[in-house]
Amino acid sequence: MKELPCDLPEVAPLPRRRRLGRTVFILPSLFTVGNIFCGYFAIVSTMRGNYDDAAQAIGIAIFLDMLDGRIARLTNSATDFGLQLDSLADVISFGIAPSLLAFVWGLSTLNHGLGWTAAFTFTICGAMRLARFNIGARDLKHFVGLPIPAGGGMIVAIVHFFVQPVATQIGATFLVITVFLLAFLMVSTIRYPSLKSLTLGRKSHIAILFIALLVALIYNYSRWTLLIVAMTYASSGVIARVYSFARRRKSGEEIPLADPIEHH
Repeated sequence: MKELPCDLPEVAPLPRRRRLGRTVFILPSLFTVGNIFCGYFAIVSTMRGNYDDAAQAIGIAIFLDMLDGRIARLTNSATDFGLQLDSLADVISFGIAPSLLAFVWGLSTLNHGLGWTAAFTFTICGAMRLARFNIGARDLKHFVGLPIPAGGGMIVAIVHFFVQPVATQIGATFLVITVFLLAFLMVSTIRYPSLKSLTLGRKSHIAILFIALLVALIYNYSRWTLLIVAMTYASSGVIARVYSFARRRKSGEEIPLADPIEHH
């Protein structure tokens, strides 16, 4: 065999700053992949009857979903690819996984296909909510419609609170009404507060204290804390809409039927 020439040009390593830039670029996507893994794990756990494990996995996915977007904005590494991957992850972790969990845990006891109809309605409304978000104008202060992580979070908070599967028609009826209501809120034009523009600012010590208190409550009283937080956020938009309606009616202002939705 002929020996290879030893005077081949050496390949220069990438500059350190460039390597760091690539690492920063893929960092948000790693959190998104973790989100997808949690959704997949939740689906498998649901099929095996480990409902609380599934609920906790979706809860972790919500946390990861909050981080990936914020990291992308902080590092200026947001891309169209990351946006589409994040949307697909949300459909899996907050659309399919919670709806399957709700169906197996409690909706399957209903007759006439009402249970799977409610579960599928939640999934498709969540997907429509994400599609509308992707084509809509960005608003850092508000979401139009209940965000799909909050909708899925409400379902897993209920499952985590009660743990044991629904065994009565009353419980199943309450659950199916809740699932249909969450589906409606996701495709509605009701505005919900967004935490994207939340900054610590001058009152950072108060925010840090509040976050520490919330973490402590979740650690010690996770069932009550998560259920209250989920219910508070899900109802906040409705309460704000009712209050705005009553205030405008009292002042005699013209009341629009729905909030306008802006598009690019």
